[in-house]
Amino acid sequence: MSAVSTAYEQTGRANQKGRTRAALVDAARALVARGEVPTVDAVAEGAGISRTTAYRYFPNQRALLGAAHPETAAASLLGNDPPDDVGARLDRVVQEFTRVIVETEQQQRTMLRLSLEDAPADQGGLPLRQGRAIGWITEALEPLAGTLPEEDLRRLVLAVRSVSGIEALVWLTDVAGLGTQDAVELMRWSAASLLRSALDGHPPTAGSLAPRRSRGARGAGLRGRRP
Repeated sequence: MSAVSTAYEQTGRANQKGRTRAALVDAARALVARGEVPTVDAVAEGAGISRTTAYRYFPNQRALLGAAHPETAAASLLGNDPPDDVGARLDRVVQEFTRVIVETEQQQRTMLRLSLEDAPADQGGLPLRQGRAIGWITEALEPLAGTLPEEDLRRLVLAVRSVSGIEALVWLTDVAGLGTQDAVELMRWSAASLLRSALDGHPPTAGSLAPRRSRGARGAGLRGRRP
């Protein structure tokens, strides 16, 4: 949420403003679910709220889409009574992660496309740029903290993230031609295979972990499919 919208929503009549914001977000999600990328104007019209009011909550389209993205702020995906076995923990997290991705695929695709566009100053607020899945996977692999060296564990976390999530789903379905369920099962298998390899003494190859931008991959296979 932007500083402008946050300041506005926290001043007076908080309950009413909360309802107004929720109506705008719901209207945005409805448009995205139909395969559209909503503008603030379109969302205001769909929610029956004035454009002026809508812009007080969401000063631009990027702020609106960030708020309309499926809820990914959960601190954990392990749920209640998580298993002790690291393989079971990882599989539970990957299953829950992929479930959310599949159920909200159109919204996820929209945010993936935006995250690949050239707007570095704006990308920090996008859900896909906040590394939330890294935290979930790291928690799943916590039992390995005393088994694998810190750098090896970090590489394993990144490797698992690279074979799961919306990016992997898009490639497996759009490029490889798999059905959604087959793609999900392959993501689970890939994550488990990486874990087994690391436990067998073959962690991902050491190298620089500094992030790099792949220009050639930008936008590849991201033409949104309607549900």
